[in-house]
Amino acid sequence: MFTSSSWKHLRIPFSFFLMPVFFFALALTPNHNPERLLLVFFSLHLFLYPSSNGYNSYFDKDEKSIGGLRNPPKVQKGLYYLSIIFLGIALGLGLQINWQFASMLFVYGLISMAYSHPMIRLKKYAYISWLIAGLFQGAFTFNMAYAGLSDFGWEVFGMSHVWIPGLLTSVMLWGSYPLTQVYQHEEDSKRGDQTLSLKLGVQGTFLFSSIWFLLTGVLFAWYFLGRNQEAAFFGFLMAMTPVILYFLTWFYFVQKDPVKYINYDWVMWMNRISGLALNIFFIWYFLENTQILQVF
Repeated sequence: MFTSSSWKHLRIPFSFFLMPVFFFALALTPNHNPERLLLVFFSLHLFLYPSSNGYNSYFDKDEKSIGGLRNPPKVQKGLYYLSIIFLGIALGLGLQINWQFASMLFVYGLISMAYSHPMIRLKKYAYISWLIAGLFQGAFTFNMAYAGLSDFGWEVFGMSHVWIPGLLTSVMLWGSYPLTQVYQHEEDSKRGDQTLSLKLGVQGTFLFSSIWFLLTGVLFAWYFLGRNQEAAFFGFLMAMTPVILYFLTWFYFVQKDPVKYINYDWVMWMNRISGLALNIFFIWYFLENTQILQVF
């Protein structure tokens, strides 16, 4: 029933690109506990995100490249059930912390289902889907991870010291999200999905993302310098430098020949570079901010 194609559509390695949000939350949580850390990490990156990937793939039925799969195999019914099982496991792990964290996982799961389910299909609406995807993969996930790591509940959404850095992660994702759609215009338009990148066009997508990347840099500078963390500010700049250089290089080639340079490989390298750079930075920030290395 659960064929190899279904497992491929879960795209578990793709969770790597969303790990910076988890590590940022980990750096700021006041109550570190190894058991909760593992439960939150596994529930999010091994089960919740793959469940969302599989569920979306089942209803999208993509025939061309998607994030993490150059040649996606044909979806089968087993993928639907596998995605539900993975969501159930995520909820089960969440309950080991508290019911409120599990309920947050459930809300995220419902929103991800609404993104692609034909009865709602948020993906059809350019700005709504962009706003919700960035909000839930960023700020909501940050708050959710913070709550799970600290054994808190929904009250974290009313704490400014939690939702402000969480919102910064959304700003970062709002800049990068349209770029992940830029090579899928043909297939999205065929399905009737008006993604933001399709609405903006190729040139518009790059200009739109460049504005949000600039805003991301300004806001993170304000955040770190406001906390008197100059080292973190410069560390973030160093992490973003290869990302911005790649982005500008890619944009340069796209202006020369968009047909040749708007493809899966260029998008995935953008993801790899940003994912690696930001994961390294936020892991360092966690070690630095918590001074955990001094214990040893």
